[in-house]
Amino acid sequence: MVDKKELLKFCASFVNDRVSRIQKNIAGVQESLTSETKSSAGDKHETGRAMLQLEREKLGQQLLEAEKMQQLLSKVRPIKQVAAIGLGSVVLTEKNNYFLAISAGEYTLGAKNIYCISANTPIGKLLFGKCKGENFVFNGESIGITDVL
Repeated sequence: MVDKKELLKFCASFVNDRVSRIQKNIAGVQESLTSETKSSAGDKHETGRAMLQLEREKLGQQLLEAEKMQQLLSKVRPIKQVAAIGLGSVVLTEKNNYFLAISAGEYTLGAKNIYCISANTPIGKLLFGKCKGENFVFNGESIGITDVL
């Protein structure tokens, strides 16, 4: 049996690790910015600072995205079970199994692999709103939904 709580923990761990890694990188860039001393090669110094500023902005955007993932995960209710596929659904198909929450990669449960995907992915969009017994077409192949948990 698929345990949604374990899937949720896996996704939370994925996003928390990502946030932590990004925050460390931001701290490193910040430290580089503050420790950079003005040298006699002024243009080179300014170019280096500008590159660090760009890196900090890029990391800030990544942090924002990761925090949005955390917010989305907080809305997933592992107990809730509905007939139609939505956020937090585990979808078993003839081909693969999916957990609709965030894109966090593959979770292995015994002999079962479950792909943790966002509802905004191409396959997530195809699955959303469908029910057990329905089919969907992905990459030109018709795939049946065998169960929704």
